[in-house]
Amino acid sequence: MTSAWTRPLSHPSPPPPTILSDSDSDADGLSSGTEAHRHSDLSDSIFKPYLEFSGHSGADLSKIQSFLTSSSAGALSCLICLERIKPSDPTWSCSSLCFAVFHLICIQSWARQASDLAAARAAIRLPISAATAYDTALWNCPKCRSEYPKSLIPKMYLCFCGKVENPPNDPWVLPHSCGEVCGRPLKHNCGHHCLLLCHPGPCPSCPKLVKVRCFCGSIEDVRRCGFKEFSCNNPCSKVLDCGAHHCTEVCHRGACPPCRTRGVYACQCRKVKEEKECCDRVFQCDHPCEKRLSCGKHVCERGCHSGECGECPLKGKRTCPCGKRIYEGMPCDASVQLCGATCDKMLPCGYHRCPERCHRGQCVETCRVVVKKSCRCGSLKKDVPCYQDLACERKCQRMRDCCRHACKRRCCDGDCPPCSEICGRRLRCKNHKCPSPCHRGPCAPCPIMVTISCACGETRFEVPCGTEMDQKPPRCPKPCPITPLCRHASNCKPHKCHYGACHPCRLPCAREYQCGHTCKLRCHGPKPPPKPEFTLKPKKKKIIQQSEGVPGTPCPPCPELVWRSCVGQHIGADRMMVCSDKSQFSCENLCGNPLPCGNHYCTKTCHALDSQLRGSEPCEDCYLRCQKEREPACPHNCPRSCHPGDCPPCKVLIKRSCHCGAMVHVFECIYYNSLSAKDQETVRSCGGPCHRKLPNCTHLCPETCHPGECTNAEKCCKKVTVRCKCQTLKKEWVCQDVQAAYHLMGCHPRDTPKNQFGIGLIPCNSDCKSKVQVVESELQLRKSRVTEVQDQDAEKSVRKRRKRRERVLESKETSKLQKIISGAKRFLLFVFILIILVAATYYWYKGLLRLSDWMNEVDEQRQRYSRIK
Repeated sequence: MTSAWTRPLSHPSPPPPTILSDSDSDADGLSSGTEAHRHSDLSDSIFKPYLEFSGHSGADLSKIQSFLTSSSAGALSCLICLERIKPSDPTWSCSSLCFAVFHLICIQSWARQASDLAAARAAIRLPISAATAYDTALWNCPKCRSEYPKSLIPKMYLCFCGKVENPPNDPWVLPHSCGEVCGRPLKHNCGHHCLLLCHPGPCPSCPKLVKVRCFCGSIEDVRRCGFKEFSCNNPCSKVLDCGAHHCTEVCHRGACPPCRTRGVYACQCRKVKEEKECCDRVFQCDHPCEKRLSCGKHVCERGCHSGECGECPLKGKRTCPCGKRIYEGMPCDASVQLCGATCDKMLPCGYHRCPERCHRGQCVETCRVVVKKSCRCGSLKKDVPCYQDLACERKCQRMRDCCRHACKRRCCDGDCPPCSEICGRRLRCKNHKCPSPCHRGPCAPCPIMVTISCACGETRFEVPCGTEMDQKPPRCPKPCPITPLCRHASNCKPHKCHYGACHPCRLPCAREYQCGHTCKLRCHGPKPPPKPEFTLKPKKKKIIQQSEGVPGTPCPPCPELVWRSCVGQHIGADRMMVCSDKSQFSCENLCGNPLPCGNHYCTKTCHALDSQLRGSEPCEDCYLRCQKEREPACPHNCPRSCHPGDCPPCKVLIKRSCHCGAMVHVFECIYYNSLSAKDQETVRSCGGPCHRKLPNCTHLCPETCHPGECTNAEKCCKKVTVRCKCQTLKKEWVCQDVQAAYHLMGCHPRDTPKNQFGIGLIPCNSDCKSKVQVVESELQLRKSRVTEVQDQDAEKSVRKRRKRRERVLESKETSKLQKIISGAKRFLLFVFILIILVAATYYWYKGLLRLSDWMNEVDEQRQRYSRIK
């Protein structure tokens, strides 16, 4: 076993206390909080030396703790007067068993009355020793009934430890204590003294460490002096009283139990053998001894015994039965003769002797001598046999020691017995009756202590019976044991013990709706049944109904605002609605859902399609002709009405000309459009000459009908008449040479008009120049004539304009007033236009700000509320 010397004696630091909320609806104000704080300070200051030395708080401190709780609650009361004991009142406390506290004046009066009453009773019974009885009279503690001599009647007000007389009333020191170390000798006379500050109640066990051995003495350990007796839990192994066996019990206190080992043992006379336990090995049988005595003539008449039987009782000096005549030398087997004289032995009455002659055996038990006797009360005298008691029928009328009831005993001798009836008077507590035998003087205080406890019962204090109605329950620091029934039981902050109902849970409900949102109201779940309110004595005939828990209320419909689409699920037609509102609405848009034909959309106003919804209606029927594009591509419309799926093959006959345009072919639409582009070109060819104009010249293509442009445009071999610029000279060239000549000139033959094709390719000669000069001279003559006519028209128009300007200038110079007025009008018009522009700019800017704010609000709402489609 590990020795206590090697173990650390430091007490581990306690964990930080849990902060409990105060749930009492009638919680005390600031004064009660100050008193509770002061009470905790007093407890800490009183228990600190003991806790520092012992490291733990045991049950020895419960009495002191109860007194501190009573004192902090103002519940300390005197058992005698049932009044509260104030901190400034002189007190006395019992030091024997109960350690109850009384007013000093009350206990002095109580002790004097009790001692005087005891002395008076003793004087009545024994008048001779009245003075001695007065000095040796005892008085009892009103609660535990411990006896105190008259010399210990308290005469002065002392603190609890008895060192200081009239201790001062200090609000920061325990009332009626000196505030110093107690120092009283501890119990069991261990030689140590109490380490607590001056305190009420018994001193706790000694906390000092001593080196002691266990009960069996096999192990030595260091223990607290107050708990130095311990068991090592090993077998005791001490030698038992039998001297043959060892104790098999676990190490124990006190003497070892008797040996229980069974065996076969003989009785003391060795006649009988029985199986018995070792502790009962010495026993006597039921047979007489019957061993021969030393005389050899008689046997031992004693029961079973050990050792020698002794001498023969008839051997030696012998007398007659009455003892008056002595016979010597007679053998033990010879009988003694009677002397014949009167027996004269004292009879059981103690007054007369046996009148018969000497006889063997016992004398008569009843004395028959007639004597004159008086009864116990002395009222009757009569001659009666000595063995008879004389008693009259008169009843004693004297009062018993209670001074309330007569004796009423027949033929009383004057020493009346104590009153045997129960007192039955109502005590000062007004709750109980006196259970003591009927007595003189005031009844003892009610010894019952009423426990005032908190709702959980962990914190309590005792008050004398009769003072409990003015008490309040103590403030308990323990947590309330009631488990919340709502869903926040694991998250609720613990609160202090209390009476009545627990305060409602203040956490948010946070229960999830089916829509995914959570309830944001304060918790409205079930509440546990409340504890009954604090009461000590419920009135009679009052039916105490068992309070039941309050069931929780269901969560209200989800109040969240969400975006909800219309019944037609149109984009941009969402509305902000309460989530729990399941009503449907229609927007002003068209339905737009695909019709059964799969090609068109419903043109009705927004409506519901789901048949499970109220107000649902089907989309309209499509009565249009089919407007699908056929595949392969076809310009013809489908003859059927609008339908889903592919259209039937197109059987319409279509006309397609050949590539050269000389012939027209007729095909079925599906046949022609199903052909590839190459096959379509092949089918459309007529097989004849192309006959299309070549792109670079005015001749036709000589190839067979073909698609696309003619490829032999630059190799045309047709003859072309070529002329000079003045068209005087002309020649015939091959078409491809004409095209080459145009290319050499830097132009394209395609850009040359048809009537100018081939002109200017041949240079002019001298004949051509003379002809040109004549033509030019005629042209210049025509131009000069045209210019002269134009100049004359211009001069006429200039003259008219000048005259008009001069007239306007003359009119303006003559009206200066009008000029000023017109200037003012122009200025006012300019100012008016400027004001209109400023106002328009201002309202335009304000409109932009409002529009910006509105758009910001819309964005915030869309971010705040989820969009439900």
